[in-house]
Amino acid sequence: MLESSLHAQLSQFQRITLEEMGRVTLMNRIDTKFAFGKNTLNQILTLLTEDYFVLEINGKRKMEYESLYFDDAEFSLFSDHHRGKNNRAKVRIRNYVDSNLFFFEVKHKIKGRTDKHRISTPSFHAEITNREQALLQNVFPTTKELHANITNRFTRITLVNKTNAERLTLDFDLSFNYQEQVHTLNSLVIAELKQERINRNSPFYVLMKSRHLRPYRLSKYCLGIMELVEQPKIKKNRFKKRRLHLEKINAHA
Repeated sequence: MLESSLHAQLSQFQRITLEEMGRVTLMNRIDTKFAFGKNTLNQILTLLTEDYFVLEINGKRKMEYESLYFDDAEFSLFSDHHRGKNNRAKVRIRNYVDSNLFFFEVKHKIKGRTDKHRISTPSFHAEITNREQALLQNVFPTTKELHANITNRFTRITLVNKTNAERLTLDFDLSFNYQEQVHTLNSLVIAELKQERINRNSPFYVLMKSRHLRPYRLSKYCLGIMELVEQPKIKKNRFKKRRLHLEKINAHA
């Protein structure tokens, strides 16, 4: 029922192609996240059709993504997020499944802005190559030895503001895999508003405010670590309340 309704809602949007979306790559940006249930997604999409295009690739408007994340043995990159460091990074290989493209990506967050860098790579692999290491050191110099750890997979709808430099991604059907352990959040939606600078007059931001949905901070990588990695040396206390909130949304959506 929800899936057929979602398909009907998406068909009401004007489309934008990947090439046309090039005007809003927003590799350096401000990210604002929101979380709600799939039932809410169906309700709000109809209210966004006048202000946003939907990305369409090969006739599809819902795309599959898969990510492989890297961290050191102490999960230092996760810990940097947990401590709220102003200068931190996420390192991953992302598979844009529907386009059959893989990119090694470094998302460097400094003083509230996200600066994303990426290079193409042929596939997932457990160890960072010399070429990828060179990009990492250029963007986020580190002495940490990073290895692959957790994967996630999700479905994404990408909306593009018709008049402003703004993209909105809507991720759902999330699953995480770590050492053959699997955790799914099928009814949770994580929305991420990507802007050159924060604009609370954005149609989506205004819509979230009208529904009393406040921004929250917890990346999908951190959520996966919270759910699946049990090591005494990993501190999670600051994220527990947020994780429980997301689990509650997923359970009641």
